[in-house]
Amino acid sequence: MSQTRVERRLADVGSRLKRLRADLAVAEEQCLHFDDLADDARLRALVSETPAMERQHRDAARQAQTMAKHRARLQEEITALEQTQDDLLDRFYSDA
Repeated sequence: MSQTRVERRLADVGSRLKRLRADLAVAEEQCLHFDDLADDARLRALVSETPAMERQHRDAARQAQTMAKHRARLQEEITALEQTQDDLLDRFYSDA
């Protein structure tokens, strides 16, 4: 792979990493928010012991789980891109 192509790929990976890290920061804040909502719904369901409140608790817990999965996917993608970046840097400096 030519130096120019490696440089372009490095720039592309770097910009993708920047976007993903920003997305991850948002996802982490949202996880905290949805976890709080799920905890509140759980307490309300325990106190009220009604089917409606239990349903709200299940819905809130599902939303929290979905956001946690999204956050984990973002983290996995960041890890994979960091590995790609490391490989590209190795290639860049070995050809230099």
